[in-house]
Amino acid sequence: MPYGKIDELAIATIRTLAVDAVSKANSGHPGAPMGMAPVSHVLFNKFMTFNPKNPNWVNRDRFVLSNGHGCMLQYVLLHLFGYDLSMDDLKSFRQVDSKTPGHPEAHDTPGIEVTTGPLGQGIANAVGLAIAQKHTAGVFNKPGYDLINNYTYCFFGDGCAMEGVASEAASTAGHLQLGNLIAIYDDNHISIDGDTNVAFTEDVLKRFEAYGWHTLHVEKGDDDLEAIEAAIAEAKKVTDKPTVIKLTTTIGYGSKLQGTHGVHGNPLKPDDVKHVKSLFGFDPEKFFVVPQEVYDLYHEHAAAGAAAEQEWNTLFEKYGKEYPDLHKDLARRLRGDLPEGWEKKLPVYTTSDPAIASRKLSEAVLEAIHDAVPELLSGSADLTGSNNTIWKGAVDFQPPSTGLGDWSGRYLRYGVREHGMGAIMNGLAAYGTVIPAAGTFLNFVSYAAGAIRLSALSHARVIWIATHDSIGLGEDGPTHQPIETLAHFRALPNAMVWRPADGNETSAAYYMALTSRETPSIIALTRQNLPQLSCSTLERAIKGGYVALEDKDAQITLVSTGSEVCIALEAVETLKAQGIKARVVSMPCTEVFDAQSKEYKLSVIPDGIPSLSIEVMTTLGWEKYSHEQFGLNRFGASGPYKDVYKKFEFTPEGIAKRAAATVDFWKDVKPIRSPVNRAFQQLI
Repeated sequence: MPYGKIDELAIATIRTLAVDAVSKANSGHPGAPMGMAPVSHVLFNKFMTFNPKNPNWVNRDRFVLSNGHGCMLQYVLLHLFGYDLSMDDLKSFRQVDSKTPGHPEAHDTPGIEVTTGPLGQGIANAVGLAIAQKHTAGVFNKPGYDLINNYTYCFFGDGCAMEGVASEAASTAGHLQLGNLIAIYDDNHISIDGDTNVAFTEDVLKRFEAYGWHTLHVEKGDDDLEAIEAAIAEAKKVTDKPTVIKLTTTIGYGSKLQGTHGVHGNPLKPDDVKHVKSLFGFDPEKFFVVPQEVYDLYHEHAAAGAAAEQEWNTLFEKYGKEYPDLHKDLARRLRGDLPEGWEKKLPVYTTSDPAIASRKLSEAVLEAIHDAVPELLSGSADLTGSNNTIWKGAVDFQPPSTGLGDWSGRYLRYGVREHGMGAIMNGLAAYGTVIPAAGTFLNFVSYAAGAIRLSALSHARVIWIATHDSIGLGEDGPTHQPIETLAHFRALPNAMVWRPADGNETSAAYYMALTSRETPSIIALTRQNLPQLSCSTLERAIKGGYVALEDKDAQITLVSTGSEVCIALEAVETLKAQGIKARVVSMPCTEVFDAQSKEYKLSVIPDGIPSLSIEVMTTLGWEKYSHEQFGLNRFGASGPYKDVYKKFEFTPEGIAKRAAATVDFWKDVKPIRSPVNRAFQQLI
């Protein structure tokens, strides 16, 4: 059907609504919505299948706005198509507690798939969504039952194209031949600094072609709706490559400042708002106007999406009669439930078990639970043999044509792309059918800090298997030995940082990581062997901190994590020889410990005696749990790990020396209040 006046009216409505909302907020980015309105109209109304009344339908097409500063474009579309986003919500753009925040947030707004804003993240999320679709289809689709066949569409701009995380993800997508991914590049030549020729002159399509993408160019993105439709249709025909469509547009199309950076990140001036409305046939004195025929047009498409979902439900019900086990498994995943009894597979250890590096203990967990939790996808940033992230018999997620694996494979080879890996995992988690885990050295998790921050902000359950967690990695030296990393991620809201001391604590870390549906986890794991503790159990460890050795007459509490807990326990004997009694606390996860009752926390770190924390990392943050801190506030050293520990006095004798000094310093302080006993305890 040819395009006509109703299409022009719909596009003009998108543009003017975006202008009005940004103007009312006196904050925002009107330029991208004005420039991308035509392609949005074509994509949403002609190609995408979705049901606004059920934004979580699994086989919906996904849309990601990687250039998230243009979010008013997406909010307007969601409103017009009938999602739970009212006109009042549009009028509340960028206001406190509104459903229309300044950048898209998945948990705030119905219809937003992933939280974007920091540039480059969204296109990487889109790669994750596309991987999840391919994998889910590979597991569940059967002849006559094409249950999972949705596409992922992504808009990105010059800023995203410049960010390294986008390059990492795009390279991954090209290798994986993700023909279900279509990205539309808003080629408007403008960034905040002005014309992109000041910093960005590469040929983006050639770059993507080199990555293995199918590339197209629509030269008249402002008004050539037929060419836009033809390009998307052609992209859908290419099934063995992702497609990028370079769409040359005019930023702020219709504004007096169109084509300049002046319309990028600032509301239009009042006279320009009137100019735009007059240009597109709207009353310049009226605001937030939507012609009824535009609502009707888009609601008709939304109704078609609802019908498509109903057809899918009927197909799924029929599928259940022929494939009852698969039907049950997919239905469970869609509910967000873990398989019943999976936790019984978690390994349990006693002191008769040998000392084992916690990276190997982590591997044992994966080996034990991979059959019980089939939605768990593992992977590594090219460190599989070091991270121990694979289980025996695991199949790679790879295009079948490569002979390296298949779409149902559960092991992802991310390559040396930590940031891309983190952002891809956010997309995987957002799809709704898989739980992603992936490994690298703890020090290089910092490469993915931007993605992990968005994991926490968007409530994404992703699991980082972070090995080589300290100076205990030894000879690789300071470049690889993390010092500040745990403090950084412990400071992140809604994230769990685990540093288990033995096998039972490692099982506890995985238990919490998998059962915490809306929280990312970083599990920091050793290279060196650790003994199994007599005091540890999963039940104790899942409280985040617990008493590892009690003494009712203790003069000091030693609080420790990971590989230092066993040294702290040895230090108790050294202190005993000096006439000092000590108790020991293992604190595998401070965030989970913080969530316990005040009564419990005081039973672990009580009033009346001083406490000393011991961790081979920065001491920053430990004042929350200890009166004195023994840590490493400098970079490490290269050498055999036992020698490095000895150099920095992380030995029973070194701990005892500092514990004795702590007892002596605090002996005349009365009363001694526990560091967890604070004024704001009940207010935070």
